[in-house]
Amino acid sequence: MAKLQKSIDKRNELIKATIELVNNNGFHATPMSKIAKMANVSPATIYLYFENKQDLVNKTYIEVKEKYTKYAFETYESSMPVKKGFEIIWKRIAEFKLKECENAMFLAQCDNTPTIDETSRQEGIKHLQPLLDLWARGKNEGLIKPVSDYILYAYAINPLSFLMITQKRGAFTLDKTHLEEAYQSAWNSIKI
Repeated sequence: MAKLQKSIDKRNELIKATIELVNNNGFHATPMSKIAKMANVSPATIYLYFENKQDLVNKTYIEVKEKYTKYAFETYESSMPVKKGFEIIWKRIAEFKLKECENAMFLAQCDNTPTIDETSRQEGIKHLQPLLDLWARGKNEGLIKPVSDYILYAYAINPLSFLMITQKRGAFTLDKTHLEEAYQSAWNSIKI
């Protein structure tokens, strides 16, 4: 049992090091040797868990995306009215991005780079299914604009990444009033 836990711990340290180094240096300036050093493992150990750097980054992306969406949908129920459901999901996403800043920054980098392969990207999208289903219901009920889910995400969710990065830089503080204004702006951008 202790050996299994040690193995899980090593893998988790590799994931953690990947997130930190990618956030600070970008994908291309994050060699496997740096990841291994930060995780306190030999470079060869990485290959016990991951095929190569691409596999490591893809699996890190999927793991972080799972954590993100689990948090986002934890208090959401599909029986909620569309507007209430969207508000709960949006505010949980905002909370995640502010509390789990490193993970959120990693996802933002992944969303804006071709580094993540398409299979992993599609796997990540599957984790957003409750939000996509809510939007489909909202479109059917005539509450949400009948546009691509990518456009809805770009206008309603992506601005949170900008606000998170702005707050991390110290240029802006998201207090309760700002969060409510941001939510209202998000809702107004997608509602009919």
